[in-house]
Amino acid sequence: MSLALGQNESYINHIENKSSYPSMQCFFYICEYLGISPSEFFDDGKSDPTKLRDVYENLTHLDAAQLDIVNAVIKGLLGKKNNADRE
Repeated sequence: MSLALGQNESYINHIENKSSYPSMQCFFYICEYLGISPSEFFDDGKSDPTKLRDVYENLTHLDAAQLDIVNAVIKGLLGKKNNADRE
């Protein structure tokens, strides 16, 4: 990744070890390399922002009835997950 960003091979390692920090320009290059937005980079609540963005993009092409079906499936999955957590 360091080399792909045009940096020396230990660049990302230095950032990971907090011995240096990227410039804002390089931070944006890192986000672009990872395929995420800067806000997604800092959002700890999302487990996989790239997949969530893909799902959202696909949802925008559905009609109201299809969205109702997808929403019901999601609620069912979340209900099963929440029930399993209680056991």
